[in-house]
Amino acid sequence: MKTILIIEDNDAIRETTAEILELTGYTVHTAENGKVGVEKALADKPDLVICDIMMPVLDGYGVLHIFNKNPQLSGVPFIFLTAKTERTDFRKGMEMGADDYLTKPFEESELLSAIEGRLNRFSHLKPDYDLQQDGLNQFLSDAKRVGNLESLSADRKSHIVHKKHYVYVEGDEPTKLYFLQSGKVKTVRTNTEGKEFITGLYNAGDFFGYFALFDNSDYSDSAVTLEDSELVYIPQEDFRQLLLSNPEVSAQFIKLLAGRVAERETQLLGMAYNSLRRRVADTLLRLDEQQPNVTIQLTRDDLAAMVGTATESLIRALSEFKQDGLIEVASTGGIRILQSEKLRRGKW
Repeated sequence: MKTILIIEDNDAIRETTAEILELTGYTVHTAENGKVGVEKALADKPDLVICDIMMPVLDGYGVLHIFNKNPQLSGVPFIFLTAKTERTDFRKGMEMGADDYLTKPFEESELLSAIEGRLNRFSHLKPDYDLQQDGLNQFLSDAKRVGNLESLSADRKSHIVHKKHYVYVEGDEPTKLYFLQSGKVKTVRTNTEGKEFITGLYNAGDFFGYFALFDNSDYSDSAVTLEDSELVYIPQEDFRQLLLSNPEVSAQFIKLLAGRVAERETQLLGMAYNSLRRRVADTLLRLDEQQPNVTIQLTRDDLAAMVGTATESLIRALSEFKQDGLIEVASTGGIRILQSEKLRRGKW
């Protein structure tokens, strides 16, 4: 059950409001002034706060300011109670990040409706977004509304980056998060001899470049377009504010990060212990899973860089798979898997 913190210096209003919410099924904590309210919120983070504006010790604006600045409390839905109706009060509160107002005296239905509306709004970020079907705008719109970050919508212009151009280079300082609207991007690391190892492959609907943002470090690899691509840039500071303000958004990117880390660990483990044919098979299957029913269109050099082998060795393995009827190779070089289960279970 959701926990609601009521911060109100009027005993009658505080106790009556608490009773209504408890009867509705909410867990309710109360505080008689802003200072006590902040202390209680730090001790037990609420799901929503109802706070009077005019209070002794610390007024409602001061409470909201502390909530906004404290990473533990930032992003908690915040409803102001006020006996005043001047537009300046409403405007000041909204500019500070308040989510709603209730003017005293208020009806029970108004109170419950406001609370349900705020809680539903803050649970609007979905577990999954179809990022290939305009999901980025939906994700950012939801995140902006939840996080009250106007700047997220300011830089949604797409940028065309032509084939074989660098998006960023190993050693660069990260300044933004990248979203691939269309096209294909690879991330690579290069050894002293100039040999590439592909650390990631990104398709339309993917975010990339977030490893360095999470780690607050320079890029450990380079990002290069494999074809003409359309990118959307999200400024680093907006991304960080979004993560700090919203656990739901943080969870989304942690999920992305965890998936990529697990994928990379599997890739490295396979390179260390698996045979060449097993590594080629696993790479083809992984690419097919990323884009089901789509012909794998990668140069043999890029595919070899993903497997971690010489191009000649890769071509030999592909030829053997073709002869066994496991894959089909088009005249353009595209690869289509014909028997995924045999490719997955084969003892190479």
